[in-house]
Parts: sequence; structure tokens; C-alpha cells
Amino acid sequence: MAALGPPSPSPLRSPGRRGGASGSRRFRAAHHGHPAARSARGAHSPWERPRVAGMFRRSGSRRPAVRRAPKTAGEDDLVQAALRLSAGIDRLNAAIGRSAYWLILVAVLVSTVNAVVRKAFDVSSNAWLELQWQLFGAVFMLCAAYTFLKNEHIRIDIVSSRLPKRLRDWIDLLGHFLFLMPFVILMIVDGWPFFLASYRINEQSGNAGGLSQWPAKALVPLGFFLLFLQGVSEIVKRVAVMRGLIPDPHGEEPVHAHEILAKEMGGLPLDRSA
Repeated sequence: MAALGPPSPSPLRSPGRRGGASGSRRFRAAHHGHPAARSARGAHSPWERPRVAGMFRRSGSRRPAVRRAPKTAGEDDLVQAALRLSAGIDRLNAAIGRSAYWLILVAVLVSTVNAVVRKAFDVSSNAWLELQWQLFGAVFMLCAAYTFLKNEHIRIDIVSSRLPKRLRDWIDLLGHFLFLMPFVILMIVDGWPFFLASYRINEQSGNAGGLSQWPAKALVPLGFFLLFLQGVSEIVKRVAVMRGLIPDPHGEEPVHAHEILAKEMGGLPLDRSA
């Protein structure tokens, strides 16, 4: 028969003086999900939530860098289609411009023949005079888009030439959107009825023996339509340059008008790639 004595301290009761520290650890382990208690039980307690790795982030820890999603096949096809459209517009305006500027020679010959005939034979005609004007108007309107393609329009580059390349690209892009395209669209919208009204009545010159007026008026909507197409092409190319898809067709450095003039006066070759 076992000897009667005081009962052994229960691990669930608060211990006395002896073994107070170890008893307190056993008490907390049994009731608060201590790792030792979990290993003894072999499973999580139904009252405790398992800790998920990475659920909590320490203060001051860096967030992972956000990666841009790669371009999809649809976006790449859209970019390539826009660049092909731009190249087609460039070829069209280049062909028209290279053909139209020969009209300057025709205008010079007409003016020369008219002057010689008038002085030598005292014969003149208003048709020859008006033909010179219409040829000059055709060159001006049909070559405007070609001049834009070659970046030969007059620029006020006193300030813009000293700005960084990225800022100059933004100035060009916003200028095309806010100034060029609205003006060109306005001229097309107003120029088409202007031509139709003249064509319907077969408008003739107010001078005796003059030419018909509607062919010259047809150059207004036609020339601005070509300029509109070239504006679309330049916008596409400028966006592609800013995104690093193509090199700048006009070069990385600005073209200074005074440097070009000095080279032309000195007979030096011009570097149009700059």
C-alpha cells in the first residue's frame, strides 16, 4: 500500500516556491500554444491561427520592384502597323514632292518665254501670267508635306535648340497635336466647299483670256490633306523615338539655322543628319 502524503503539484495549477519558473513555463505552454506544447500535442490547437510566412511585413522593409508587363502580341502588331503606315505616308509625300518641285523649272521657262515674246513681238497673254501663278501655288501646296518630311520648315530654335532632347521631343509632339493638326483639319474642312463652289460654276478668271480658277482652288484641300497625312506620320515617328523603338530620323542634335546659313555662304558641305 502506497504511503499517504500530500498530492504532487498539478501542472495546471500555479506552482509554489519550488519549481516556480518551470511550472509557469508549463502553464503558459499548455494554454498559449507554446512551441513545446505544439510539439507535444503534435498538431495545432483549434483556438490558435497558424502563422503564414510573409503575412506580416516588418516596418521599414522594402517593397519588391514593380515589373512592367511585357508587350503583348496585339500591342506589338499595332506598333508595327503604325510604323508601316508612317513609312507609306513618307513614300507618298516624297514621290509627290520630288515630282512637284520640277514645276518651278516649268514656271521659270513660262516666265522667260512670256517675257521674250512680249518684248520681241509685243504679244502677251493673261493666260501665261496666271499659269505662272498657278504653277507657283502648286509647288507651294504640294511640296509643303515633303518639306515637313525633310524637317526644312522654318523653326524658331533660339530657345528650343538649347533644351534637352527629351524636352524637345515633347515640344514637337504637343506642337503637332495642339497647333498643326487642328489648323490643318480646319483648312481641309473650309477648303473643300471653297473648291466645290468654284468647280460647280466652272469659275473663270476675271481677266480677259485668263485660266479657270477651280484647278488652283483644288490645290488648297489637296495640299492640306497631304500635310495632314504627314502630320500623322510625324506623330507616329516622334512617339516611336520617345519610346526608343526607332532612331530619330532628324538626328539627336538640333539643327541651327545660323550654322546652316554660315556653311552655305562658305561653300561647306551640310550634314543633314545632325
